[in-house]
Amino acid sequence: MNSRPPVFIIDQSSFRIIYDLYYEPICRFLNYYTRDRFAIEDVVQDVFTKLWENKDYLEVRHIKTYLYNAAHNKMLNYLRNEANQAIILEQWSKEKSEASESRDCYDPDEFSELLNKFIGTLPEKCRSIFIRNKWENLSYKQIAEMNNISVKTVETQMSIALKRIRECVSAHYEKIIIVTLFSPLYKLLLYV
Repeated sequence: MNSRPPVFIIDQSSFRIIYDLYYEPICRFLNYYTRDRFAIEDVVQDVFTKLWENKDYLEVRHIKTYLYNAAHNKMLNYLRNEANQAIILEQWSKEKSEASESRDCYDPDEFSELLNKFIGTLPEKCRSIFIRNKWENLSYKQIAEMNNISVKTVETQMSIALKRIRECVSAHYEKIIIVTLFSPLYKLLLYV
């Protein structure tokens, strides 16, 4: 006789209960992997989003195990991608440094001025959200609560801001490239 537990049915009310019950514990669990609150919230939000989007196809028998395993796997993927990005960036930086040894470096103040100019060209809503996230280190959730908008709206506005800044950086690539390697604003552009 098979004594497997029944498949967990996920509907709107059970999802809300699951979310309320497991969101914070999973965030605490992911603290073992990183202290980056933004990354943790992003991973956990993604786990719950995927759970909801795939609720009709998933056959979950142990919801707690499923959520913790999904969060664990997504966090490991996130950390692996971050590590790979750092390695690629380091290699790229080394290649650019070697290629530009004969060139003069640009003034970081000049670069900062250019970056501020790029940010100034953003629509007001994008600019405000970008500054709160990148300079004030507020999470998307905090920004959404402050502005009485959804996290998805914040994500969309950040995407618009980052795309426009990337385009400006690309247009001024040669001038900016050397400065970014030596600038305190380097970390800001790492994710642009």
